Amino acid sequence: ASNALAALCQSYWHPLYVYARRRGKSAEDASDLTQSFFAAVIEKSFLESADPDRGRFRTFLLTLFQRFIGQEYRREQIQRQGGHLKKIAFNFDAAEQLCLQNSTDVAPEVAFEKEWALTLLGHVMDRLAEDYQQRGKPELFQKCRPWLNGNVDGASEAKLAKELGMTEGALRVAIHRLRERFRELLRAEIAETIGPDTTVDEELAHLRQALIS
Repeated sequence: ASNALAALCQSYWHPLYVYARRRGKSAEDASDLTQSFFAAVIEKSFLESADPDRGRFRTFLLTLFQRFIGQEYRREQIQRQGGHLKKIAFNFDAAEQLCLQNSTDVAPEVAFEKEWALTLLGHVMDRLAEDYQQRGKPELFQKCRPWLNGNVDGASEAKLAKELGMTEGALRVAIHRLRERFRELLRAEIAETIGPDTTVDEELAHLRQALIS
């Protein structure tokens, strides 16, 4: 359980950090809030009230975070009251750079949804890369990654087939399998974070919309 919670923290801290920044928190305050929130999640068992039957996990997590921000957890109080909570190592510098690069004209909730979608896609890509690594085909994965978004031309396909020592037909089969595996992993990742009242297809549509917001 401890390892699972640690993995959860590492997976989903960035959308919450972005949410805090879009709420007008400084970079320092947002990092303090995010660290203290996840430390409390681990040490105070905040997630015991999570119920898969009640809907999307990200909605539950954001609601907890909103309550956390809205209570006594301002920066100076975090330092005073939450100093006993252990620190969790997050790469806030990189997160802040990404945050500064993106538009500040979106609502905090919209920014959170987009970062959640990007984080989820990142998890899927990591799992896909690991899958191909275990199968001894890391180069094939790296070379074929651009084809996952479906906008690479035929000339590039012919060039890649030559680079990999494959026929164009064999490469097209490999790309098709890569896309199929990506979709399989994406649907599995989504299925882990929704309740019974939401289908994977509905969530996919929601996440696509979040990405273009």
